[in-house]
Amino acid sequence: MHLIPKQEEVVSVLRETGALRTGHFEYPNGLHSDGYLQVPLAMRHYQYQRMFSVGLSRLIRANPELRAIIGDVSIVAPATGGLPVAFGVCEALQAKQVYWAEREHDDEPLRFRQFLTPGPGDPVIMVDDILRTGSKLSEMKQLLESHGAVVLALAVVVYQPTPTTITFDPLPTCWLAKLDAHYYTGADSCEMCRRAEPLDKIRL
Repeated sequence: MHLIPKQEEVVSVLRETGALRTGHFEYPNGLHSDGYLQVPLAMRHYQYQRMFSVGLSRLIRANPELRAIIGDVSIVAPATGGLPVAFGVCEALQAKQVYWAEREHDDEPLRFRQFLTPGPGDPVIMVDDILRTGSKLSEMKQLLESHGAVVLALAVVVYQPTPTTITFDPLPTCWLAKLDAHYYTGADSCEMCRRAEPLDKIRL
């Protein structure tokens, strides 16, 4: 195993744990895809959680500007999928602390828990298990900046872009693996639907 796991090593772990599957899937946002990816299914195994977290921490440390201030940096994640990544990366980096944004109901905006908010000028690194559309991470970035925090970088285990993925340029962004999948906006445009392939609906 390499200090920073290679793409094929990450994919092998994801397949072995059932976190990565091929088939015909419908996500809650209505997109159809030929790929299923839920990184937490791999993160529930300590050795893989450690592998991913340490790998991400090394990618972050490769940035000299981040490495110089890492003891003052907080790690922030959207709950709940990003929390195992956040705690693992914080431990590996020996960063300052972890906190997270969450929503009580699906139709509510992200918020920080009471007494768990950044202060003006606080340096933070956002982490998550996956960057797919980027909508939640973008919302979290706006929330952090509304409190005056300074977002320094973004790190995710897997980058799996969709046709509408938000760009975070020029924010430094790193990932352990980039995976491609075919996405369709709904049943009318889905090739697998036209072939009447069995459909699995994903619950998040």
